[in-house]
Amino acid sequence: MAHWALHRFRPGTAAVTAAVTAVLGACVLQPTPSAAAAESLSSRTEAGAGARADGAPSGVSVLSGQWTRPWTISFLPSGKKALVTERFNAKVWVQGSDGSKKQVGTVPHTVAPSPTPGVAGGGLLGVAPSPTWNGTTDKDVFFVHTAARDIRVVKMRFDGSSLRDYTVLIGGIPRGGDHNGGKIAFGPDGYLYVTVGDALKRNLAQDKNSLNGKILRITKSGAAAPGNPFGNRVYSLGHRNPQGLAWDARGRLWETEIGENAWDELNLITPGANYGWPACEGSCSKAGMTNPKMVWKPSEGGVPAQIAVKRNVLYISTLLGQRLWRLPIDSTGKGVGTATSYYNGAYGRLRALAKVPGADELWLGTSDRGDNRDRILRITIR
Repeated sequence: MAHWALHRFRPGTAAVTAAVTAVLGACVLQPTPSAAAAESLSSRTEAGAGARADGAPSGVSVLSGQWTRPWTISFLPSGKKALVTERFNAKVWVQGSDGSKKQVGTVPHTVAPSPTPGVAGGGLLGVAPSPTWNGTTDKDVFFVHTAARDIRVVKMRFDGSSLRDYTVLIGGIPRGGDHNGGKIAFGPDGYLYVTVGDALKRNLAQDKNSLNGKILRITKSGAAAPGNPFGNRVYSLGHRNPQGLAWDARGRLWETEIGENAWDELNLITPGANYGWPACEGSCSKAGMTNPKMVWKPSEGGVPAQIAVKRNVLYISTLLGQRLWRLPIDSTGKGVGTATSYYNGAYGRLRALAKVPGADELWLGTSDRGDNRDRILRITIR
């Protein structure tokens, strides 16, 4: 079965409950491609788990409701409020830690998913406020969205109440019916990182002069950031549909990626590295390719969406897998330990994910439950 069919919309139907179910699911740790058979382990409830692992989710509640497919959550510098995008309707909201929410605008020229061939995926995707945003001297907020014919990286001005002044920083990136990427985030170095999918044109992922199938590193004006490995906007290549970006305490960049039929990936990103697509899906022995740190079968806990890092632990939301993965970073800082999954099927498809600054807490968005039926959940971690 083609991977696009595996992660079509599957609205969740389970009601939100206070129960927290931890499921050790099917996963394969790299670099052990011979251990490809999924491992099925018994379920356990966290309440009866005995000794608890560090960073384990310890509670879940509904922060806010009446969302329609929230795609990403990105905190303003204060850490008390976050910007949230809704994919299909191009709306942008401010979500408060007190549960309040307010629409502050839309991103113009956004073409949402539709049944039209070649225009099926996309919409309003990632958002990233400037690290020094204050609504007065710095009003810059950055977005990724799909227009009728292209993927765009754009800037708008946000004064704390409303969005205005749409400016295209990078346009003309080929879009596909799917595989548009869309995550945007500022790195510890102050530059913008952007994930761009292969737009169903797989060979572009290996073309260093194409922006498709890449992670980009750019300035606030959209130019190539200084020190990029190929002298252009490209930071890494060989990606199929990269979805999530997050940095750990050591400044290392981790990425989640939706594969095709066999494997989805967790990658540790380094400048100039080639992550293999389309020659490789998951691990391979092809010279010059960088293998993932972990892979999932799409139908067995996979189709990873976004990623957050808190206290040296990776958290990954999944769409088809309908669960939140917890993966401790190992002592080398370059690998991961045993993966544990939570909320398996309890809330449906999970996408938007962010750590809350200064708190042992994550915000996690459901997806595709139906118009005004999605929620943002508050996850406490111990």
